[in-house]
Amino acid sequence: MAEEGEGVYVAAIDQGTTSTRFIVYDRHAKPVTSHQLEFKQHYPEAGWVEHDPMEILETVKVCMKEAVDKAKDGKYNVAAGLKAIGITNQRETTVMWSKSTGLPLYNAIVWMDARTSPVCRRLESELSGGRTHFVETCGLPISTYFSALKLLWLMENVDAVKDAVRTGDGLFGTIDTWLIWNLTGGVAGGQHVTDCSNASRTMLMNLKTLDWDKPTLDVLRISAAILPKIISNAEKIGVVADGFPLAGVPISGCLGDQHAAMLGQLCQKGEAKSTYGTGAFILLNTGEEPTQSSHGLLSTIAYKLGPTAPTNYALEGSIAIAGAAVQWLRDSLGIIQTAAEIEKLAETVPDSGGVYFVPAFNGLFAPWWRDDARGICIGITRFTNKGHIARAVLESMCFQVNDVLSSMHKDAGEAGEVKSAEGEFLLRVDGGATVNNLLMQIQVNKIFSFQDADLLGSPVIRPADIETTALGAAYAAGLAAGVWTKDQVFAAISGYAVSTSLAVKSLKLFDAEAIQSIRGHFALLGLAKSGSG
Repeated sequence: MAEEGEGVYVAAIDQGTTSTRFIVYDRHAKPVTSHQLEFKQHYPEAGWVEHDPMEILETVKVCMKEAVDKAKDGKYNVAAGLKAIGITNQRETTVMWSKSTGLPLYNAIVWMDARTSPVCRRLESELSGGRTHFVETCGLPISTYFSALKLLWLMENVDAVKDAVRTGDGLFGTIDTWLIWNLTGGVAGGQHVTDCSNASRTMLMNLKTLDWDKPTLDVLRISAAILPKIISNAEKIGVVADGFPLAGVPISGCLGDQHAAMLGQLCQKGEAKSTYGTGAFILLNTGEEPTQSSHGLLSTIAYKLGPTAPTNYALEGSIAIAGAAVQWLRDSLGIIQTAAEIEKLAETVPDSGGVYFVPAFNGLFAPWWRDDARGICIGITRFTNKGHIARAVLESMCFQVNDVLSSMHKDAGEAGEVKSAEGEFLLRVDGGATVNNLLMQIQVNKIFSFQDADLLGSPVIRPADIETTALGAAYAAGLAAGVWTKDQVFAAISGYAVSTSLAVKSLKLFDAEAIQSIRGHFALLGLAKSGSG
């Protein structure tokens, strides 16, 4: 039953790589209703990954309706009290569509798709700066990961795209742009916009001006006419059009998923988070000036919370395959029946038995940037069983995160990291995989054993609500709509209490004083250097 005095709500569309969800939060940023749907993954060739943009749009529509219907059952009048909707999305995934028909001209090419390797090699050989030719401007190397390369492939290989660009009928966007255009009217006046965080992942935006970089567009022969307008992360974009649930509600926030998670984790300058989802993504807020990496990381936007607000930047280490490796064990090998089973299976053995797994299914991202790398599993003997392989898969996520943390530490240095009163660097974690307590314990152990004295003993902090991506999008929308102030958000919303409910076996909870010293609503998972409770 809704409590007396409630009735103000903010919602988030969280459109991810494998599923879409719609979550509604009350004025204290507590979720009151949600709905989630998975959608089909298309693998037309080895290394290719595609989504159907129309199916994604339909999942958004269904999730909105179902979540609102559930709220009615719980006596929450969301439809009457909803003040704003925020959007967060899988980044880099590229869509081209017709502005006259509203239909996609090709399937969406997903961020992890590796088909653009030949385009990358060509550009590296043609451009004077090679792989890092655009880094100074956009912070990104030439890689299959980024939207510009996917757009070039579409323009070179899909006749419908070629024709649409030539006639002025083609529109380009990442998933946020596709959703906003449709939700705000589509062919009947939909807003063709993207936010600065998603734009920063295309390889086409100038990190300092936050606008499309004309020299880059000229070099790549991409017309600015097909590109969306770049806006901040927190401002009124438009209203939901007729034909969708919640018509008339403002769309007031938009961030790429990892940037939304940074906001959801309340990361300010010197603070970092790691999201464990399909991939894993570690971001460190570097403040109001971009930091160039010399150790294989990306310079990117953290967030910009309003048209006139300062821009926060970040260093990012992107890992292509994390939770997707667990899905591979389930769907391709049949070693487990559900993703949740991996924890119990991995706990049947004390260690990986000398088995090591590198999940380079579509190459390796940070800090290696090798799109020609492929997966490998070594150390298998007659002693090896399913438990060892399961544990090696979990360890592979943690080893990759450690590689990024090492690079991040070298790039940021002492001046770029905020530490606790005890001198510890605190790594915030979130995402669906963090419910796996064994994974989190392994991550802690790997950090403890890491050969860098400044990283030894770093605590891992898991929030009470691990879906911080959606929460970050809700924060941005609520800020723009006046539901909250920035001070309230970064104080973790008045009334949103710290949760201490996450004590698990082999992990010891920090004492109450230590918990209270951490800003926000985080439960600290415990962390003696031995890794034992």
